[in-house]
Amino acid sequence: MTTRPPAALTIAGSDSGGAAGLQSDLRTFLTCGVHGLVAVTAVTVQNTLGVHDRADIPARVVSGQIAAVAADMGVDAAKTGMLASAEIIHEVADACDDAGIGRDARVPFVVDPVAASMTGHPLFDDGGLTALRERLLPRATVLTPNLDEVRLLTGMDVTGRAQMRDAALALHDLGPRYVLVKSGHLVHDRECVDLLYDGSEFVELPGPRHDTPHTHGAGDAMASALTAGLARGMSMVDAARFAKAFVTKAVEHSYPMGAKIGPVSAFWRLAPEESDGDA
Repeated sequence: MTTRPPAALTIAGSDSGGAAGLQSDLRTFLTCGVHGLVAVTAVTVQNTLGVHDRADIPARVVSGQIAAVAADMGVDAAKTGMLASAEIIHEVADACDDAGIGRDARVPFVVDPVAASMTGHPLFDDGGLTALRERLLPRATVLTPNLDEVRLLTGMDVTGRAQMRDAALALHDLGPRYVLVKSGHLVHDRECVDLLYDGSEFVELPGPRHDTPHTHGAGDAMASALTAGLARGMSMVDAARFAKAFVTKAVEHSYPMGAKIGPVSAFWRLAPEESDGDA
């Protein structure tokens, strides 16, 4: 390739197990045809059994990474993952404003409100949730919560598809331009139907529910595939459909790794029979 490819920025933590976090984001960016840029927020000590320790990156270093890559290499879309602390969230908000990243700016901003690991380990400090609501949600082009994150942000306990609409309405009132509610945790639903809402219309994103315990990194993969689609110039609806197709395949081809919950896969995207088409 002799021309610059689209570039997507992930602002996220490192997963030593390689299943989630910035490792999942970069893997997804690559297989979706965009160059990956990184602002590391934290380094976790984790495996399939859980998060055992972590070290947060100084907030000024996080914002410095954003400024450095945006000024030199350019960003076509950006996403967040684990942000670790209120201080980091405030720095990220300011740095994204300076770089022209956000719902009212040139560069789309995907906010994936990662608040806890798959095994339940909290990934925010005490002020993180408040800072997320006040500083990032009003700047989000699209917010992509799972149902646990819906509960943290709104207090709503979603147990069925109809309640997902109520949740999307409540989340949209917090400031993002779009809300994409992920339904993976509705384990008793035979399908996995996610919901995109723009403040006036709902778009359902249906897909099969695969019978596998190996779903680590699924939320990260969907949010980063959505970011990649936006970086490539897709509309929000087309990018959401692209991301849904990508993560459905990623879960279908997930695999065991370690003693507990294995990762979803991007390997299927590299198979010869898949390589020439979209997800």
